[in-house]
Formats: sequence, C-alpha cells, structure tokens
Amino acid sequence: MSLPADSSGPNAGEKRPATRRNSRGRHLEFVRKFRAGEIGTGEDNEDSGQSHSDPPDGNGEAPKSGGKRPRKSYLRAYIHRLWPHWPLVLTLIVLAIAISGLEIIQPLFARYVFDDILLADLTSEQKFWRLHGVCGLFLAISLVTRAIGVLRSRWQELLNNRVILSLRHALYRHLLHLGLDRLADMKVGGIISRLTDDINRTTGTLQMAVISPGVALLRLVLAAIILFAINWRLALTTLAIIPPIMLVSMMAIRRVRPIYRAIRKDVSSVDGRVGEAFSGIRAVRAFGGEQRETREYVGGNNLITRKRMFANAREIIVWTTWAVLIGTTQVVILWAGSRWYLLGQATIGDITAFQVYVMMLLNPVWQIVESMTELQRSLAAMERVFEVLEMPTDKPDLPDAVPAPSAVSEIRFANVSFAYTDQRYVIRDFELAVRGGQTIALVGRSGAGKTTVTDLVSRFYDPTLGTIYLNGIDLRQIQLASFRDMLGVVQQDVFLFDGTVRENLAYGSRDATLDEIVQAAKQANAHEFIASLPDGYDSLIGERGVKLSGGQRQRLSIARALLANPQILILDEATSNLDTESEQLIQDSMQRLLHGRTTFVIAHRLSTVVHADLIVVMDDGRIVETGTHDQLMERAGTYAEMVLRQNEAVTLL
Repeated sequence: MSLPADSSGPNAGEKRPATRRNSRGRHLEFVRKFRAGEIGTGEDNEDSGQSHSDPPDGNGEAPKSGGKRPRKSYLRAYIHRLWPHWPLVLTLIVLAIAISGLEIIQPLFARYVFDDILLADLTSEQKFWRLHGVCGLFLAISLVTRAIGVLRSRWQELLNNRVILSLRHALYRHLLHLGLDRLADMKVGGIISRLTDDINRTTGTLQMAVISPGVALLRLVLAAIILFAINWRLALTTLAIIPPIMLVSMMAIRRVRPIYRAIRKDVSSVDGRVGEAFSGIRAVRAFGGEQRETREYVGGNNLITRKRMFANAREIIVWTTWAVLIGTTQVVILWAGSRWYLLGQATIGDITAFQVYVMMLLNPVWQIVESMTELQRSLAAMERVFEVLEMPTDKPDLPDAVPAPSAVSEIRFANVSFAYTDQRYVIRDFELAVRGGQTIALVGRSGAGKTTVTDLVSRFYDPTLGTIYLNGIDLRQIQLASFRDMLGVVQQDVFLFDGTVRENLAYGSRDATLDEIVQAAKQANAHEFIASLPDGYDSLIGERGVKLSGGQRQRLSIARALLANPQILILDEATSNLDTESEQLIQDSMQRLLHGRTTFVIAHRLSTVVHADLIVVMDDGRIVETGTHDQLMERAGTYAEMVLRQNEAVTLL
C-alpha cells in the first residue's frame, strides 16, 4: 500500500508543496496548468494535472500500450463492436428519422389553422369542419410520434445493455490474460474502475456519437428548408445568429475534455486507495492509520468534486449562451415578423410557425453541442477501456505451438538469464537439468532469485536470455493452456476465494467429487480442522480465508494443489505458516505426496528439504552449489554454513 511522505527527518520542518498538502492546493495546481495550456486539448495529451516530475497518481497506471492512439480511433473501435447488433442499430436510426419527420411537420398545423382557417374567408361551419379535421390529424400524428419514441427508447436501452455486457465480458477476459507486469501497473483500483464505472460511462455512446448528431443534422436541414419556404427574410435573420454561438459553444466544450480525463484518473486513484486500505486493514489498524486513510479518501474525493465543479463552470457558459440565444431569437422573430406583417410581407401564421420552428431549429443544434459534451465524458472513459483491450495478451501461443506432453521426462534450463526491467538481471547463466519425478529444493538468502526461477517454470515470465526445455521442447513452443494444466502451485502468500472450503479446494478441479476432496484434505492434514468447522466442507471462509488461521490457509492451499493432480508441483515456502506439529505431520507424508511429480521446493527452513533429490543453492541469481543434503554437508560450503547457522539459531531459542 502506498504510504504518504514521512513527516520526520531533517526536512520535516519544511513546508510541503500545496499539491501534496490538501485537495485545494492540488486543485489550484491543476487549474494553473490548465490555464497555462500545460494540460492540452489534443487527442494525444493525457496530462491529468500531475507535474512531469511527479510519479503517477495512486492508481499507478502506466498501461504500456506503446503510444497513445487518437481518441477517434477508440470511437471507431467502439462502433466496430456494434456491428453484431447492426439490425437493432439500423432500426433505431430508422425510428429516429421517422420521429424527426413527424415532428418537423407539426408546426405547419398551427400555420394552417391561423392562415387557412381562422383568418380565411370561410363560413363558420367550414372553419369548424376544417378545424376538427386538422386537430384530429394533428393529435393522431402526435400519438404516433410518442409511441415510436417509447419504442425507440426501449430498444435503445436494450442495445446499450447488450453492448455494455459484451464490452465488460471482453475486458474481463482480456484482463485475465494480460501479463503480470501490466496488471501490476494498473493495480486493483484501476482494474475495477475500468470494469465498472468506465464501461458504464460508455452507455449511449452510439446515441451521442452517431444517432443524435446525425438525426439532429437532418432535423436542422429540414427545419431550415421549411423556414426558407415559409419566409426567406425571417429565415435569414434567424440563421445568422446560430453559427457564432455554436462556434463559441464548441470551443468551450473542447476545453472541458481534459478536465474529465483528469477526473477519470482521479476516480481510479481513489478506488485504488480504498482497495489497498481494506486489503491491508490489519496494517492500517496496527499502525493507527485510520485517520490518515480517511484523510486521503476525503482529500481525493474533494479533489474530484473541485474538478467537476471546475468543468461544470465551463459548461454553464455554454448553457447560458444558449439561453441568451433562445431569448434573443424569440425577440428578433417577434420584432421582425411583426414589422414584416405590417408591411404585408408576412402572415400571422408565418410568425406563429416561425416561433415553433426556431425552437425546432435550435434544439438540433443544442443536441449536437450537448451530445459533444456528453461524448467527451464517454470518450475519456472509453479510452481507458480500449487501451487495455488493445494491449497484447500474456504470451500468446505461437502459430506452430504444440500441446504439452502427457508426462515430464526432463526440465532443462539452458543458460537462462532473466531481468524484470532495465536489464538488471535477477537470474544469471542458470544451467540445470531436472529429471521427471525429482524433487528439487531451491535454497538461498532472500532475493537470491528462487521464486523467480519457479515463476519461469510456471511461465509467468519467459527468460530474457536462454531457453527452458520440457522434454526437449522450448516452453515457448508449447500451448500455454495445456502447459498450465500440468502445474500446481502452492505459494507462501496463500490466496483463498470468498466461498466455501469445498469450492476453494476444487478451484482447479471443478469435477472433483467430495470423496476426492476429502482425500486431498487428509493428505494435506487439513481434514481434521475442516470437519470441526460449523458446516464442514460447506463452511464459508471469508475473503482471502480471513476466518482461518495462517496454518489452516496454507494446508488448504496444499490440498487444492494436490487435488489438481499436477505433473509439476511448485511449493514456495509451502510450510512456512504451519505450526510445528502440522509441519511434522506433513513432512512425514511428503515423500508419498510428491511421488511421481516433478517438484520444485523453495524453503528457508532447511530441515524441510533434507530428503530432496537435488538441492540447488543460489546467490545473486546464480547457482553456487548443487547436490544432495549429505553431499553438500560434506563439501562444507555455502549450504553447510546455512545449516549450521539455522541450527545455532534454533539452539539459542
């Protein structure tokens, strides 16, 4: 969990920058950069208010996508995902056009009533007859328009939900197959915010990006044509006001875009902080960090609120501009229409129809501007979703990849070196041949590279240099899914899911029977404590197994791996959290449990690897000694010194 800067030390008395002190200071820094143009509006600018020298915000996101794509490309990618739903999309477009056509003719009824009925030279009976017919037709058209509108809204919601579900499922599947380094960069908060809030904010992007602007443009053209057909003088007067106002509005909206982009990243940062706080709640309480975490949470939300208000202030400019436009246009029409009526160049029906048509003219323009405002929010979220979807998956199978063999004959490391970043190798010139069925113990001080070796065996990472062979086949030439089916891993940091004991044990063996589950639990010395739980194997163990002790969680993890019946078993400090009695019971049956499996064991307690077929002593990523326990003790080298030190420590205790 990220911690705030230390308040002690030689510089403790110095005043910290406002950007780190409180949300107001950080917001003012953001506003300063925004107004200075440091937070641009270009498609590729992703500044969220941080200085270039600062580390990423709490979400720590650096997706490594190999360069930002223009945002329009993400919109195209979204539209491409609509293709499977093209019949529904086409139906929505047709319905929207039908509604526009029916609405655009409705003001003509008022014009006809005034000019051709009320002010016409007709008898009262004729006027009543025409009035009833026109109003009846007007009512019927209005009802049909509303009915089509309801149908369109219903189908629009259906399309939105289908696309969002499809997008959410695709993103979740893709995240599960991303490399561990990329997932670590995004952190849990960034992942969750993408799957939930970001995808939710893409709702209606089709409506905002395609249908609304397209239909609004159609209505705008039709309204303009009708206005010119009714009275070209009034039409020119009205249309002359729109372009400059629309230009001002679009410029204001463009300046709002980077603010929403920054807000999305801040939301992800706050979500990440919450996840860290509750994942490490024991540490928070042990070190009295409740107030600190509350302060970070409140400060983060205050910053988000300030930025939203900052964006809202700019949107108010747009809304106010349009309010002034509407009022001004109404006055101009009333004044100009009345003047031309007195001059005999316009009718009362013209003025009445114009009042309605101007609103129908301005509404499409406003819809275009408003849809662009909402589209900026959706695009800011959409970008975060699609940049992940475009990341390459973790170790995709090569075109000529082959299925994994059914049994392990040999695993061989051929001059393997590995570096996480910056070519700082944590494994160097690693040469080792392991026969199938052997138990290999990796020992050495912390940081020697033991866990990295097992990660390479598991293909969590691939070697930077050299090759790992399984039965003479490069691991990279083997289909990853089939290879992982051969693996069973028991890690030092046990992870259990929030479910029942039975569900956790059968996580890697969904078809396992209860008898098989019980047998695996007995082999791992877990059956006794499971049977003592309130509901036995159906007992809920809480998130990460919080209701169990460390030793109990470890034994469940061992049983889960055994139930999967792997060909290759990796035990990373698998007995480190067991009490002495449980450890002894497991060690007594370890030879039987590991029989027939190629096993890699990492252990700091050297007493647990005495019976290993081969002990590999590592230091600084290199192999310094290999042999059995007896052979290494006879050499009196590094391993012997480690055993003597541990024995002395035990004696002192």
